[in-house]
Amino acid sequence: MEKAYKYRLYPNKEQQILLEKHFGATRWVFNYGLQRKIEEYQKNKKNLSCFQIANELPKLKEKEETKWLKEINAQSLQMVLRQLDNAYTAFFKKQNQFPKFKSKKDKKSFSIPQGNRIENGKSIFIKIGEVKVVIDREFKGRIIRATISENSINQYFVSYIVDSKEEKIKPKKIIEKTAIGIDLGIKDFAVLSNGERIKNPRNLSKSEERLKVLCRRLSKKEKESQNRIEARYKVVKLYNKVSNQRSDFLHKFTHELTHENQVDTYVLETLKVSNMVKNHCLAKCIQDASWGEFVRQMKYKCDWYGKNLLFIGQFEPSSKMCGCGYINKDLTLADREWKCNNCNKINDRDLLASQNIKRFAFRAGD
Repeated sequence: MEKAYKYRLYPNKEQQILLEKHFGATRWVFNYGLQRKIEEYQKNKKNLSCFQIANELPKLKEKEETKWLKEINAQSLQMVLRQLDNAYTAFFKKQNQFPKFKSKKDKKSFSIPQGNRIENGKSIFIKIGEVKVVIDREFKGRIIRATISENSINQYFVSYIVDSKEEKIKPKKIIEKTAIGIDLGIKDFAVLSNGERIKNPRNLSKSEERLKVLCRRLSKKEKESQNRIEARYKVVKLYNKVSNQRSDFLHKFTHELTHENQVDTYVLETLKVSNMVKNHCLAKCIQDASWGEFVRQMKYKCDWYGKNLLFIGQFEPSSKMCGCGYINKDLTLADREWKCNNCNKINDRDLLASQNIKRFAFRAGD
């Protein structure tokens, strides 16, 4: 079973320069490969494979204007062409949008498929050498691939994909008794069908006042001045802190869920977050909650720990349908509680939704 482990890197100045060259070179090769693919398709209606473009790299290294490619790990250049090939193929299969040219403002990262190891508290990479690394979680297994990245505040990280040689835990039989429905929301991040409520940390909202102050200071600085660079760094640093807080909350919550011994199945509602953020009144709150990342983490952690994950349709009336079957079609987002006209029961909207999500999943399976 493959698992990912992410660690903080502390390269020296020479290694930082070399890493920046790798970021720039892989970006250039990606753009070069995309341009070659577009030109070939426009002329001959054919698709150049990543291997055909990779065969052009030795000639590029001999040219005066691109001889700097020799300083870069050849595996990383070939790897980025494979990633381009996957993105290009996904577009024609209608699984993704057409790949875009990368810019310096995009995320900086590159992969190294071979020759990666950790010895004496240092990560060793081809053409980069030994880089100090802080390991907070030990792993056992063979390193398949390493990906080095840099965040917005110039911190470096390495993500190892490791073959842990562990067999996947076989999920238990799906039964309603050991299942929990989860309703994601804004007031409470999640309400479980057993009545448990998880408060929304609202990390961005808590930092918003400080963020406004820093943004006002940034707007008053002279463009391209050192003061503006320092002011911008403070803004980016605060955004990075919010991102880390959000990630920490999600990892802890999903870990707690997937390690619950009494629960074998989790049920979620299918959410189209990209459509939901078009509501400008709720967009900021929805993005701050990061529902998409929560679902992503639940998918792979349920796979790791032998849990079942089910989804119901996005148009199911989860919060509008009373337990007796009556559907309140006049319910609005402002109504957090509502009284059933059929059985006179007072329903808590969020708790009812989580219970209905669980009920719909097993009703669909009957």
